[in-house]
Amino acid sequence: MIKVLIVDDDPFIRQSLQVLLGMDPDIEVVGAACEGNEALELLQKGLKTDVALMDIRMPGCGGVEGTEKIKQAFPQIAILMLTTFDDDEYIIEALRNGASGYLLKNIPPDRIIQGIKTVFDGNMLIHPDIARKLATFLQPTARQELPQVQPLESFGLTKTELAVVASIAEGHSNKEIAGQLFLSEGTVKNYITDILSKLELRDRTQIAIFYLKNMQG
Repeated sequence: MIKVLIVDDDPFIRQSLQVLLGMDPDIEVVGAACEGNEALELLQKGLKTDVALMDIRMPGCGGVEGTEKIKQAFPQIAILMLTTFDDDEYIIEALRNGASGYLLKNIPPDRIIQGIKTVFDGNMLIHPDIARKLATFLQPTARQELPQVQPLESFGLTKTELAVVASIAEGHSNKEIAGQLFLSEGTVKNYITDILSKLELRDRTQIAIFYLKNMQG
């Protein structure tokens, strides 16, 4: 059962999402909040959550700041942004802060459910247009700098590790990567652990950002 926390300032959207998600037997809506700080408080009080479905633009603590706060305190929670077409820069900032991807508010209900399951499984949802912009707009944070632009081969990764990095950046799951490289899923997980250690990155999203920043280095 995937435990989902809904974070949106519009009560109609919160209620609609609760009804929609409640229809799927694999999803349980465990709570709702109207902005990022309220969501963080619920989590700090012990609300068990696997995925936070979070609006980007909210009064008080918006989705970008809320993502940063939640990922710092609860890095195991996957955060999926709800957004509109004109939120590109917000999306990029949210991804930099650790979001696993985003959904457009006008997509069919079944795609929202599938998106939640996708990020719960450790995958990312990044549209190709946003992926291209990541390489241009994303800059390292002061707290945790990403490697400067260099040829990918210069980071001490093996050929297999480089292939894993490229596949992660393309949004493939561990199962898909295992099939592509003729490895077991456990071996892929071990490779990812080693890659994170070598590059001093924290999660799959930063691996994707690393690849996009350095693929043309």
